[in-house]
Amino acid sequence: MFKILALNNIAKAGLAEFPADLYSVSNDVSSPDAILVRSYDLHDFSFPASVKVVGRAGAGVNNVPLARLTERGVPVFNTPGANANAVCELVLAGMLMASRHLNHALHYVKNLNCCEEEWESSIERDKKQFAGQEIFGKTLGVVGLGSVGVKVANAAQALGMRVIGHDPQISVNRAWELSSHVSQAKHLDDILRAADYISFHVPLMAETKGMISTPEFNKMKPSVVLLNFSREGIIDHNALAAALQNQKIYKYVSDFPHPYLKDHDAVINLPHLGASTKEAEENCAIMLAKQIRAFLEYGAIGSAVNFPIVETSPHYPLIRLAIVNANVPNMVAQISSILGSAGFNIVGLLNRSKDNIAYTLIDLDQDVDNQVITQLKNIPGVIQVRKMDKSSG
Repeated sequence: MFKILALNNIAKAGLAEFPADLYSVSNDVSSPDAILVRSYDLHDFSFPASVKVVGRAGAGVNNVPLARLTERGVPVFNTPGANANAVCELVLAGMLMASRHLNHALHYVKNLNCCEEEWESSIERDKKQFAGQEIFGKTLGVVGLGSVGVKVANAAQALGMRVIGHDPQISVNRAWELSSHVSQAKHLDDILRAADYISFHVPLMAETKGMISTPEFNKMKPSVVLLNFSREGIIDHNALAAALQNQKIYKYVSDFPHPYLKDHDAVINLPHLGASTKEAEENCAIMLAKQIRAFLEYGAIGSAVNFPIVETSPHYPLIRLAIVNANVPNMVAQISSILGSAGFNIVGLLNRSKDNIAYTLIDLDQDVDNQVITQLKNIPGVIQVRKMDKSSG
């Protein structure tokens, strides 16, 4: 019986993926095999030795201590793309809100204080202050062409916008999904200078933190609308405040509200609603549950941010060993030597690596005793050895 600790509310559709005869899922279990989170901050969390995998229902993993878990040989799964449609729709809504001043118009009507006889005349008199512009024919720059960025680019192009995309590391799969009508910008500056709207869809990391600051604002059109549904830290808030004050940019729409900007007329702050739809929450939960099951039951690794992707069959002869070790030479040879000396025939072997971590799956047609497992664990550089036994279900 696998035990799953859920530290946030996970959509029931995802939890239903865990069969009750194999899994116990609760927000209060001891010695869990897996931990599921959404927004729960794990940086100060004390992980039990039993934890084999951590799953984040969402794309970002800023609330997860990746380095600490990697050192322990624990993969961290996320669910990129599962909430892409929800975020894409919100980006489009943000563009329309900014273009048509919808937030101010809604506030105006809600607070209109006049008698019924003057209602229509007041609205006709005042509505001109909310006159906006159409997005049709305007240029949208999309920075980051992952699962969300590609959807935003394609949807904007379908709405009649000219779209320029920038992502030096676009994957082959995303490139296939991207509309052929989307232009490719080799440099970020090409987008900054040309775009009427700029939407950011990049992860927060050392290279992207503060990537938009005073020099970048100075290259933009003063009429530009910036949309940040990516991560708060990619835009320098002090530089942003100055750019707004000096009218270097027109409007800023963000899903990451900041107290410095909450009362600014040119800022539309949303309370982190990107993935807040029933469909997105269910998609994330289902995707995560399937990945957790595949890892625990037969060692496959899907969308892990700190481990290599490992696609493997759920079918194996009798025993499957999952070994995590430092990505250094001669590890597979040492592992094979110990198994060979103990009289085991390796039926199947799969080895993958990412950065400093290597992951090896070994299939055997006979059982392995604890003595051999201990020998494998004692190899310098081996971090974790896990045995999966088909006979035990």
